This record gives sequence, structure tokens and C-alpha cells, in this order.
Amino acid sequence: MGEPLFAIDSLRVDYDAGPAVAGVSLRVCAGETIAVVGESGSGKTQTLLAALGLLGPEARVRGSARFRGQELIGAPRPMLDRLRGDRITVVFQEPMTALDPLVRVSAQIAAPILAHGGGAAKSRASALLDEVGIAGGARRAGAYPHQLSGGERQRVMIAMALANRPDLLIADEPTTALDATVQKRILDGLQTQRQALGLAMILVTHDLRLARRYASRVYVMRAGHVVEEGTTAAIFAAPRAAYTKSLIEAAPPRSPADRSEKASEALACESLRVAYGRKPAVDGVSLVLRQGRTLAVVGESGSGKSTLARALLRLQPSDGEIRWMGRPVARLEGAALRRARRAAQIVFQDPFAALSPRLSVDEIVVEGLRAQGRLYEHAARLMLEAVGLDPAFGARTPEALSGGQRQRVAIARALAVEPAVIALDEPTSSLDRVVQRDILALLARLQAERGLAYLCITHDLGLARAFADDVLVLKDGRIVEQGPATEVFAQPAKDYTRELIEAAELGL
Repeated sequence: MGEPLFAIDSLRVDYDAGPAVAGVSLRVCAGETIAVVGESGSGKTQTLLAALGLLGPEARVRGSARFRGQELIGAPRPMLDRLRGDRITVVFQEPMTALDPLVRVSAQIAAPILAHGGGAAKSRASALLDEVGIAGGARRAGAYPHQLSGGERQRVMIAMALANRPDLLIADEPTTALDATVQKRILDGLQTQRQALGLAMILVTHDLRLARRYASRVYVMRAGHVVEEGTTAAIFAAPRAAYTKSLIEAAPPRSPADRSEKASEALACESLRVAYGRKPAVDGVSLVLRQGRTLAVVGESGSGKSTLARALLRLQPSDGEIRWMGRPVARLEGAALRRARRAAQIVFQDPFAALSPRLSVDEIVVEGLRAQGRLYEHAARLMLEAVGLDPAFGARTPEALSGGQRQRVAIARALAVEPAVIALDEPTSSLDRVVQRDILALLARLQAERGLAYLCITHDLGLARAFADDVLVLKDGRIVEQGPATEVFAQPAKDYTRELIEAAELGL
């Protein structure tokens, strides 16, 4: 291996509560892609932010981080500012947090060009949108972030990162919440840009499929330490560390619930339609979900999956027939709708955004019960125990919990009103693989114990294959294909379904 472009040696990050990074070393050469993998809280992002001087003053950073031999730890701010956004760039995990909602995307892409003395920033911004795969770059350049899909927003972040033709790009969970086909297009596009520009890339991810497909070497982190490193081929063929083996072997469990196709109808719709102006987001969808079964709705970003789920739960205006436990609910309003809502609940995608930061965990768990006037003693404690959390967590606020713990709280809140149906909108997309496995095992257990029906909205076809009894494939708001999961995945009838399945096969 030649002289590294970027090298971290014995890096430590300490807070008053304890160490976040404990002596990490890694290196990447020009033109190389490495992956840094591990669970949430393992120190992956902290390591790289510390190396770039992007942590707050409460973090105490020691060790060495060198770019082209130049020391970054303790370097003066002007020197770091010359490198960051120019020679070293970062694509962050959540574009809606990283992008300014009040600024058009063209201006945001142009900002790093102007900051580092570049010219023709406006035309360059439009060209960059075309380069990263947003059709009609000049037309879309005037959009605001909320007017773009999740995949398009992530492409805007990549365009910003590539604006000054950097030497090193750090991609921090760049495709976590995106469906398989969009993941593949974005990462393939990044690889194409990397090869064309000769830049190095550090892929920070909890998804070992992505590391296996795109990285030549892998660093596995746990609790602030690198527990294993090596070539991708060697680590996947013969992992040495028990923790690495557990990451590779982590897989969604099958639920042991009663999965009879003759069970009673739990959720159904006929000719459901949702339109924004003249354009339908959901166009004539009919489905039946039976008690004790799981129906996965899959498709690309913008296909209408989440809109369908919100419409089915009467959280979105729609036309057509909707039934909960055989009862028509499409025309219910006011108190009648509130009473009916106990039958169907939802667990949202992002546990960091779905829980009020102003309420304690106990207050969050009993929100639904209080709204229905059914609050009873010890309700929060019983629900927290049901989802595997210590009742002592009830006194905490969400910010004191991990991502997996927050998602358990969200599940407890949904369970509290004793529903028959729970809609799971990307329930594990923001969680690392081991925590995903634990949450899915919890959902499977609850389904077996309570006979729950799950409507699972997901871009993860691996999850759908392992977790769902039935699959509905959605594109542009219309059903492309539906049927038993085993049949759809073994013998897809439509080209679009085959494309989704092939895109999901990223190495595992």
C-alpha cells in the first residue's frame, strides 16, 4: 500500500460522560474506497468528525489525523476551512437536516464553489445536478429541498460534495432511508464519479451489503475501537472477531404468528385514490390485510408507499373505500373516527422525529390512551415492559435514548391502545443492522402474542422477504404486482419487480 492520502492514528474523543472514540487508526489511499462499519454509537461518525475538527468544544480530541501529510488535529481554523468543502467533503446521512429548507438547491450547491473562489457557480450547479442523475438539472435547480424526493435530496448533497472536485469524499450513511433501486443508483453514481475524478472515498455505514459491494477494505468498529480490519474479501470470507461475525450473521427473523390466509380481514381498501392537484399519488389501489399476517408494500421513493399508509389510517384525505376490522371508516369524522382509531395505529420511520422532546417517555407512551379517555394506572410501565424496556426509562426524555430504544418507545405507544393493525413505515431504516434484528424480533414476538396485522412500508427487500407473508409492489401510485412473498420473490411476474429484486442484491 502506498503513502496514504488520509490517515488517522490513535485518535481519541472524550466527553465528560466517557470516551466516544478510544485509539482508532485507519488510512485511505488516493482513489481507494474503504468502509467503516459498526452499530449506532460505535464511534464511526465521531471519529471522522473529530478528524475534520467538526465536533463541539465539549469534545476533547487527541491523536493524529493527517491529510497529504498535513496534521489536522489542533490545526488553525483558516487552514481547516481551506480544506473542508474543497479538498475534503462530506455527504451527511439526513439531507433534510443538512440542507437549508429556505434556500433553493442551486444556491446551496453553488455555496461551496463560491466559498473556495470558483466561478460560474450557477451554471456549474445545474450541470452538477445532471451529473448526479437529477433529470432536467436546470429546471430542478430552482426547487427547494421539500419539493424533491428523498433520493433527489441525497443527490443534491452529493452534488455539493463534488462541486470542487475533492480528493476525499466521506459518505456518512448516504443511502440509509432510500429504497434499493435508488440506493444502487446513488452508490453506483458515486463510484462512477470517484473513478472519473480519481478521488478516495470513506463509506460510513451499518449496512454490510454496501461495504461488501463498494469497498476494497473494511474497518469494523465497536464501542469506540476498531475490532477488525482487512480486505473486504477476507473479512467476509473469514471474520476473526466475534462481533464481525454477529454483524454478518444478523438477519431479520421470521415471525411465528398464526399466518393463516383464511384469517379475518383486519385492514382493506378498494379503489383507493389520493391526488395532489391533478397528479395521483395513489391511483386505484385495492388490498386486503388479514389478522396475524404481514403485508409489505415495496417500491421506489415517490411510488406512493407512505401516502398509501397514511390514507389507509385516515391521516391523509382520499377517495375510495377503507375498512378496519370489517368496519367502513372512510366517511367517519370527529368523535366517531377518534373512537375507531384504536383499531389502527402507526409507527413512523424516524424515531428521532416521531417522539416529542418535551415529554417524558411515560407521557409519550400513554398519549393515545389519554386522548381516548382510557388512561389506567401503570399503563406506561406495562407497555415499556412489553417492548423490552426497563420501566425506569419512563422518567427519561427521548434525547437520552438510543435509536433502538426510541423505536421501542414508539412501538409501545402504538400498542397501548390495543390495536388490531399497526402500520410500520420504514420501521428499521434509520437503525443499524444488529438493532434492526432486535426490533424485528420484538415485532415478531408481539405479533405472535397479540395476533397483530402489520402493514410494513419498506424499501428494504431483504426485510420484506424475511418478514412479510404477502407483498404489494407499487410504482407511480399503482399496483404493479402483489401476492404471497415467497412467490413474488421466487418468480416475479413484472420487469419492475425483477429490477427491484436485482437492485437489492448488493452483495449478501
